Amino acid sequence: MAGISPTKRIWGWYFFDWASQPYNTLMLTFIFGPYFSQTAAQSLMAGGMAEQAAEAQAQALWGYGLTLTGITIAVLAPILGSVADSSGRRMPWIWLFSALYVIGAWGTWYSAPEDFSVFWALLFFGMGLIGMEFATIFTNAYLPSLGPKEELGRISGSGWGFGYVGGVVALAIMLALFQAGDNGLTMAGMRPLLGLDPETGADTRVVGPLTSLWYAVFMIPFFLWVKDGPPPENAHYRVGEGLRDLVRTIKGLPRHPSLLAYLGSSMFYRDALNGMYTFGGIYALGVLDWSIMEVGIFGILAAISGAIFAWVGGLADRKFGPMPVIVVCCVVLILTACLIVGLSPEAIFGMPVAEGSALPDQLFYVAGLLIGAAGGAVQSASRNMLTKQANPQRMTEAFGLYALSGKATTFLAPWLIAITTDITNNQRLGVTPLIGLFSLGLVLLIWVKPNGEES
Repeated sequence: MAGISPTKRIWGWYFFDWASQPYNTLMLTFIFGPYFSQTAAQSLMAGGMAEQAAEAQAQALWGYGLTLTGITIAVLAPILGSVADSSGRRMPWIWLFSALYVIGAWGTWYSAPEDFSVFWALLFFGMGLIGMEFATIFTNAYLPSLGPKEELGRISGSGWGFGYVGGVVALAIMLALFQAGDNGLTMAGMRPLLGLDPETGADTRVVGPLTSLWYAVFMIPFFLWVKDGPPPENAHYRVGEGLRDLVRTIKGLPRHPSLLAYLGSSMFYRDALNGMYTFGGIYALGVLDWSIMEVGIFGILAAISGAIFAWVGGLADRKFGPMPVIVVCCVVLILTACLIVGLSPEAIFGMPVAEGSALPDQLFYVAGLLIGAAGGAVQSASRNMLTKQANPQRMTEAFGLYALSGKATTFLAPWLIAITTDITNNQRLGVTPLIGLFSLGLVLLIWVKPNGEES
């Protein structure tokens, strides 16, 4: 590490956010998620199911798939973090989960409509998502070593904003060069690159290989400039020791009420935010009858908003601390969730609009900008808040617990949306549980001390 300057190390760390963000932007929210929902619904309708029921069932299947992935992450995240802390090494784990990311993202290419398999599409998508989430645990754990405490909020916000810019650029490339609109042309007015045939969904499925290659290329600065420090003498991976340390940490959480309350709070509000990201594109496709191209343009605007406000939130974090940033963002997201539930092509909060009115679409664009802005800022502030709450000597384990708190209920939002959608047979009403999850997270912040147990 002697030849790597602190500035290079920080920029290397930023590049993980740039490299990994397209999985959220392109795969989870704006391109592959809606493609899965659309293709699964068409498959169900081909089997004789009515259109509205098929669209609702497709949303539910997506939710159940994310539920299983979330449970897997929740169970393994703190264990892996604790084992890594016991060895003093994080980088081998990042290599391993980067490989899962690349393989899983690429595998979603094999989800053509003519032989579409819900199982294989969700399996590859889930593999890539697990790789991304686990790699994030280990990269986040480097944050406290990147600068003095008072600068970590700014560093976290700048990294998150840089990641959003990466998501915007990747999404713009996807829409300009590959994704065909209703007229068969991309946003740049050309046929999809490489002769990709929209009839086979190839113009959309290419999002998997694009996301995979993007990550592989832009992780190079990270691997060159971010290194583990010297491991403790005679250190090696001790699974038993790591598990014992983890059990000791969990048993000791009641003696650290601020950390415990924060993990509980973030568990709910981050899960609700993930639900917004996960189902936003599917909602626009099914409720507002948007095309995947329109969803993608919506995604660009939301990601630009996220990039700007992650940076602004980082500055606010440095001035006021992460707590006020998190509170304001949760309030904004609660109001935004209420707005989304109240929108349909025919009415806004039950008040009819003229046939063909653009107002519902315009308000959904506003909702997207608010989700991007508050989502970017709250995620940046949240990982900095953990550095104030956790034991500096067990930071990877802490981020493993943070992932557990995020994933212990990550299955909850998709599951609640899936169940509510199944019961009501209505995609719009299906997202109402998000309002309750955000509210729970906000209430639990009452017991969180802004600077951890020190304050």
